[in-house]
Amino acid sequence: MSVIEHYILTLRCADGPGIVHAITGSLLGVQGNILEQAQFTDEDSGVFSLRTKFESPLKLEEVRTAITAQVIQFNPEMTLRRESDRRRALIMVSKHDHCLIDLLYRHEIGELPIEIPLIVSNHPDCEHIAKRHGIPYVYLPVTSDTKADQEAELLRLTKENNIDVVILARYMQVLSDDLCSQLSGRIINIHHSFLPGFKGARPYHQAHDRGVKLIGATAHFVTAQLDEGPIIEQEVERVTHAQSANDLAEIGRDVERLVLARAVRLFAEDRILLAGRKTVVFK
Repeated sequence: MSVIEHYILTLRCADGPGIVHAITGSLLGVQGNILEQAQFTDEDSGVFSLRTKFESPLKLEEVRTAITAQVIQFNPEMTLRRESDRRRALIMVSKHDHCLIDLLYRHEIGELPIEIPLIVSNHPDCEHIAKRHGIPYVYLPVTSDTKADQEAELLRLTKENNIDVVILARYMQVLSDDLCSQLSGRIINIHHSFLPGFKGARPYHQAHDRGVKLIGATAHFVTAQLDEGPIIEQEVERVTHAQSANDLAEIGRDVERLVLARAVRLFAEDRILLAGRKTVVFK
């Protein structure tokens, strides 16, 4: 008996007639059965985005060849993979461990369909956490003089380990423009987001001093423009004057954990498609 494989297809191209017909026709040709489908056309840019999950008894390359032959006329950006081939994530962390611990816990209980071949840090503080989970921990200290060499080694590690996504789980270093460019659309960061947007050290204390009523977090793709990359996920919590700066920091950590985990899962399931400075997120 043929083994039925589950596949995930994503596609982006200029909108026009016949795209969905071509895709469904190609899937029919590979005995495909659509299990889930979402599509969206951005009227401002005219870009069509699609995500389809389907099953087929044919092998990956046979399916890829059949679909490509039908959609090549639309000049698409397309990805196709077996759902069982999990995305490989490199997690980066500095000293704050709450996001790292949360990701590892969710991965351990099966909530995050990713592989984590290694953790990289510019500090040794979180090594015991990696050891507890049996994941290699690479300590890459960085200074202004060694930044280029450190990032070159980081890039080497991503290639050597076939990394699909780099997760900045409170990695407190600004990445160079060159690294952001080489890993464009493949680095996810978490950032506290307030009104106003507090920058620098001790943001929750700054928020407390200004009497904010909402605190939150934003997960986004990293670009050369600091904290201005395409947004993936956001969440907020209402707070009051009665809560201390430490209370806000505690609430903030919870929001950061939740938002980053959501963003990583969306990436792991191929639900995020870049659309210029925005994202199309199929939930």
